[in-house]
Amino acid sequence: MNGVTESIDINELIDVRKGQVSGKIFADSNIYDQELEQVWQRTWVFLAHESMLPKRGSYIQTYIGEDPVIVVRQKSGEVKAFLNQCRHRGMRICRADRGQAKGFMCSFHGWAYDLEGKLISIPHEKNSYPQGIDKTKLSATQVPRIENYKGFIFGSWDETIPPLEEYLGNAKYYLDGYIDRYEGGMEAIAVHKWVLPANWKFNVEQPTSDMQHSEISHVSAVEALSSGSGTFDRKTGREKIPAGRQFFSPYGHGGAFFGRRNKEIPNTAPALVEWENTVRDSIESRLGEFREVRGHMNVFPNFMLLGNYAFRVTHPRGPEEMEIWSWVFVPKDAPEHVKEAIRVDVMRTFSPGGMFEQDDAENWEEMQRILRGAKARRTGFTYNMRGVRPGQNEDGYPGGSSAHVYSDNAALNMYGFYRDLMNGHSWEELSRMRNSEVEVETADFSDVMADGADALNVLAEEQPVITTNE
Repeated sequence: MNGVTESIDINELIDVRKGQVSGKIFADSNIYDQELEQVWQRTWVFLAHESMLPKRGSYIQTYIGEDPVIVVRQKSGEVKAFLNQCRHRGMRICRADRGQAKGFMCSFHGWAYDLEGKLISIPHEKNSYPQGIDKTKLSATQVPRIENYKGFIFGSWDETIPPLEEYLGNAKYYLDGYIDRYEGGMEAIAVHKWVLPANWKFNVEQPTSDMQHSEISHVSAVEALSSGSGTFDRKTGREKIPAGRQFFSPYGHGGAFFGRRNKEIPNTAPALVEWENTVRDSIESRLGEFREVRGHMNVFPNFMLLGNYAFRVTHPRGPEEMEIWSWVFVPKDAPEHVKEAIRVDVMRTFSPGGMFEQDDAENWEEMQRILRGAKARRTGFTYNMRGVRPGQNEDGYPGGSSAHVYSDNAALNMYGFYRDLMNGHSWEELSRMRNSEVEVETADFSDVMADGADALNVLAEEQPVITTNE
């Protein structure tokens, strides 16, 4: 190595029109360093929920990318966040995951900060700094943008980023189906944290787009949990192709869910379904006749919501590792037995030892191991499951969507936005390029076929794809 950072053209690694993504984006350290600057420093990242900060001085330690931040309820009731790094020698100001405090003190040299992150005390200040020291210039680095969407608190380092609701765009319609469903709101009652040796984007892509893997990776769990529901075909060993939809938003958000005809939710606590039926009128008065939660979604970059109320974030830990934090959220006004049923259901499905989570982890870990190879890292991944043409605002669904639950369109949209961020475009440019909507185009695949890629099983020379307005 000569110490020179490799120049990376992300456009050569992500081709939305052809439906190809290079394996390099999941394994290259230079790309990862670029992500920390261009993705994690510039997007809205979920920090905490109101229920995690119940009192004045309540705090939780979390991350924006790899930067540790403290999120604190102020004496005024508002919420602020700042870098968990002492301005003296860079030690953490707070070592605990969460709690309640009147202030924070670095455990290295004892510099102390108040709830706003202001430096208020330095040991031996008069004797050690006879020339004086201006503590007002040594406050902890503030997260400049903090916004609250229906109890869910997001932060961003980028002062130029659009307001959170504009960033969410049409994803709000789908997000509200999960978080604004109940009159009393939601609360977090439990959390699991674990580390996996795989790139963070593998996890993020799945709730954004991939429903089809369940009939293969989760076949035994699906068969067990779908008993009597009619969703599993024992003759073929496959899940029946379900009615459903996939949606995608300009800034990389996406999700997929089973359709309105599918009333059963195989991996959801029956107690929740029964209780929901008793408050159906209230739900419909808030959201309309029906608002899907029978699947999963992701708010880019890393806030994931599952239909059984496992809400999670994936923190990047280098190009080959991620740390997952998964909370059990419940309707605050639900009876205790319903809350407990949700907790148990999440634990058996999407906890570190959950029957679904273990399957997913095995896939991601093995994919990452394979990417250690030079040839494997150069090999492109194929995203050509696009049999149903995506449309705009169809059938009452806001934004871009595909009338089929199995599709790669949302993943391609996510990688298209990721590419645009990595290219360093300003938010003014991003807003114009993404145009607040997702356009539908038709791509000519003749060049792909000419390269010997007919094994990609392209159905015709022209195939519906999703691209941004560039």
